[in-house]
Amino acid sequence: MLFQWDITRDAVDQIAAYFFVNYDEPPPVVEFASLLVSRTVEHVEEIDALIQHHAEHWRLDRMAVVDRNLLRLATQEFIYDKETPKSVVINEAIEIARRFSSQESPQFINGILDGIKKELEG
Repeated sequence: MLFQWDITRDAVDQIAAYFFVNYDEPPPVVEFASLLVSRTVEHVEEIDALIQHHAEHWRLDRMAVVDRNLLRLATQEFIYDKETPKSVVINEAIEIARRFSSQESPQFINGILDGIKKELEG
């Protein structure tokens, strides 16, 4: 959903409604996924500024769309989800990058998220 929002800039509720039409997910899954996306979009300027600060020599618009949105989602979780340990968030982002992005993406994402994690904990 976040990938689609990044490409189209359509309303998040519209994207979520369309996204889950073909899936038989239980309501808690739909609510959680929708919350993650809507919170990321709501705070995208703050999140992007933090990512940009740690992405040396990389502009957000030059990053792969998958990488950019994994970084956004993980950074949102760092800031707004106090329950999930930051190391778990990083590991999940790396695993998704391994599956859906380039060979270099896991290391790229790990480096940026580790820097953001250290800043937020410091």
